Amino acid sequence: MFIIGELINGMYKKVAEALLEKDATYIRALAGAQVEVGAQALDVNCGPMSRDIVGDLRWLVENIQKEVDVPLCLDSTKIQAIEEGLKGARVKCIINSSSADKEKLDLYIPLAKKYQASLIVLTMDKKGVPGNKDRRLELAAQIIEAAYAYEFPVQDLYLDPILLPVNVAQNQLFDILESVKDFKSMTTPSVKTVVGLSNISQGSKERSLINRTFLVMAQSYGLDAAILDPLDGELMNSLITADLVLNKTIYCGSYLEAYKKSKIK
Repeated sequence: MFIIGELINGMYKKVAEALLEKDATYIRALAGAQVEVGAQALDVNCGPMSRDIVGDLRWLVENIQKEVDVPLCLDSTKIQAIEEGLKGARVKCIINSSSADKEKLDLYIPLAKKYQASLIVLTMDKKGVPGNKDRRLELAAQIIEAAYAYEFPVQDLYLDPILLPVNVAQNQLFDILESVKDFKSMTTPSVKTVVGLSNISQGSKERSLINRTFLVMAQSYGLDAAILDPLDGELMNSLITADLVLNKTIYCGSYLEAYKKSKIK
């Protein structure tokens, strides 16, 4: 499981304040803390309160890289901000994200190819979030076709089935799990799959429990990556144990500690 730490996001009050005040110490500490517990990449999002998204994203990239040397998942609705972040990155990045709309793919796939970045694409279009697995698969096919047209390596493509809150879309969750499995059978080599895990528990009381239960289930369906809170110890332990049960890691008495050490850069 590829772990993308979600916490450097301007939606969080302390991050928004640090960005406004240009508090590099706080941002660097938050980056280091996530990597220390096993995050292999970090999502970077200025949030809606940013006054200068392009400049702020570049500032975040520069300061995070002073602390850690992991891939950055550049998350913005402004393609100009993402490109500015890519210019300042020292290692291969992930672009988060495009939709399946042709005009979006025609912008984001060439950008990812230019900077040799991976690309997350949401299986949704102007019509909104799909209501069933068949529509998700239809959009996934369109995305893959566009990747082939641009000769973009499908192993660098992440498909996101769009995880919805359990309290409003409980009936869609099994379809989402099935979509994860089916996406991976659509290409050789397989495309990768990713979810924004915290979405499932928005508005719910037992957020951590819901998050880790779904994550373990998704791992059994072949999920490759998740954007999540790596500081949630129970979530991380569940993730690691699921990989063990699925025979993706080798058992030892201290497998939790061994796994975390193996992921620290």
